[in-house]
Amino acid sequence: MPSRSRRLLTTAIGTFLLCCVSVSSWGQTSSSAEPTRIALRAARLFDGKSERALPDAVVLIEGSRIQAVGTGLAIPSGTRVIDLGDVTLLPGLIDAHSHLLLDLGPLNGDGSLIPPVAQSSTAERALLGAKLGREMLEAGVTTVRDVGNSGVNGDVALRNAIQRGWVQGPRISACTRALAPQGGQFPTLQPPAQSLIEQEYVTISGVEEARRAVRQALMDGADCIKVIVDNGHNLLSLAELKVIVEEAHRMKRPVATHTTTDESIRIAVQAGVDSVEHGYSLPDDVLAPMARGRIFLVPTDGPMDACDLFDAEGGDAERQRQTKERCRRSIARAQERLRRAVAAGVRIAAGSDMYIVLPGLTRGQASVKWILAYAEAGLKPADILRAATVNAAELLRMQDQIGSLAPNKLADLLAVEGDPLKDIRALNQVRFVMKNGQVVLDARAHSTGQP
Repeated sequence: MPSRSRRLLTTAIGTFLLCCVSVSSWGQTSSSAEPTRIALRAARLFDGKSERALPDAVVLIEGSRIQAVGTGLAIPSGTRVIDLGDVTLLPGLIDAHSHLLLDLGPLNGDGSLIPPVAQSSTAERALLGAKLGREMLEAGVTTVRDVGNSGVNGDVALRNAIQRGWVQGPRISACTRALAPQGGQFPTLQPPAQSLIEQEYVTISGVEEARRAVRQALMDGADCIKVIVDNGHNLLSLAELKVIVEEAHRMKRPVATHTTTDESIRIAVQAGVDSVEHGYSLPDDVLAPMARGRIFLVPTDGPMDACDLFDAEGGDAERQRQTKERCRRSIARAQERLRRAVAAGVRIAAGSDMYIVLPGLTRGQASVKWILAYAEAGLKPADILRAATVNAAELLRMQDQIGSLAPNKLADLLAVEGDPLKDIRALNQVRFVMKNGQVVLDARAHSTGQP
């Protein structure tokens, strides 16, 4: 290249870089600037722990943190006031069993994992997760624990993108690929298709493979370890699960276990896991050990009216009736085991396990609908709210940051019409959402400057 051309190119590049620096720094706030101060006012407040709502509530927020919570607190001069009116403020909801990077379509589909795994890249599914994550946030779910089926660490990528402000979504506790017996959660696959298994799961056979898998997950960025204890084909051994728990706990990571049979639940409890996910059968002999060991049950049961969404292939009326009846019996059994667990002192953390499309609902609204179904098993509104706030925060080992409204906690809040302590269905009427002190949704409030 002639020297004059090189000089022109160098000048052009330098000018371009200077413009980029100028544009990127435009509007940035100095690190010495004071954090924004906000006061939220509402008719009522549930703090995440109490049985009663606090009246005439005021929450003082500075930056991303709560500074004070109380009745009729004095609001410092210069504070931006958001008067939410006749609503109930409560901590941001937590879904401890989400699948943001998975969408299997309508409930009446075949429920197969194969199409999304075989036809969508991890990058595409992460973009789907950004969409569904925004829907979760707007429904008042400010934190999720994403428990796998997210390709090769797609949940970690989405978590990091949200943390960096590239996209808006809930705070994510990511599990990376789930640890599983041979086959993962897939049906029998022909040899050419078996590579799909390792895209979703780290399959293990033996104690040292189990130990290595945990260490790999931690290197990949796991906040928690998800384990498929039983998969219909195989069952992990107690020795394998014990070493998984040992390695995870050594690095202060909780262990969540997919368990659907009596045998797998017993193995999980004996190994000292942090949570039993699903636990549809939950034999009586595990209830006391779970309560003593402070092992959470994360029920993922839907409401009884979900059975009405099933539509048999071909419109066969008798087949449709049989499908709905099996669904109702299954939910009735799940509700019965939830009542037994609560009566035995087992702690409950809310989880939706939502990965389907419900007509007329966003992913967030559908997830909240599943959590509200605990009421059908007889749980009191306060217990459901605690399951979705302070209990779930403890399970995620984030109780110092989220789960309740108290000084120094992160300012994750939502406001709903009505009083969810009296009628839990009020959670469907979200009017305001804040995460990290930033307003995400304001469908009702008006702001004024404090004189």
